[in-house]
Amino acid sequence: MAMDSSEEALANLLKVGQLKAEPPDKTEFDGLVSAAARLLSDASIPQLSLDGRFLLAYDAAHSFALAALRMKGYRSEKRYLVFQVLEHTLSIPANKWRLLAKCHTDRNLALYEGAFSTDEQLLDELILIAKELQAAIVALG
Repeated sequence: MAMDSSEEALANLLKVGQLKAEPPDKTEFDGLVSAAARLLSDASIPQLSLDGRFLLAYDAAHSFALAALRMKGYRSEKRYLVFQVLEHTLSIPANKWRLLAKCHTDRNLALYEGAFSTDEQLLDELILIAKELQAAIVALG
């Protein structure tokens, strides 16, 4: 049976060592999705700082993206890669995973260099995409 293009893309990343094959684990998947849902809920609390909400929303998006990758039977040691493969794991268009990749860069600058530069518009977009990831995960069952 022939692989579809998404399966082929993930298999190619496995061949070049960007992904590792690891059987899906329902307990891990459920834990990632549950934690992500809580983080996303907390990210929507307006009384929290903008920076705190950004980090919560980022972590929620990352957990949903990781859950999707794990569901496909893969794992990556590179945090950003779970966003780059969203096109293949949840059919998320490039413009959306690229925004998540930008958020990954912003998160790293904030955490490792103290350079917080979150704005309300970016946070709103991040939360919307995280909600889209959540809906896509729920739709997969």
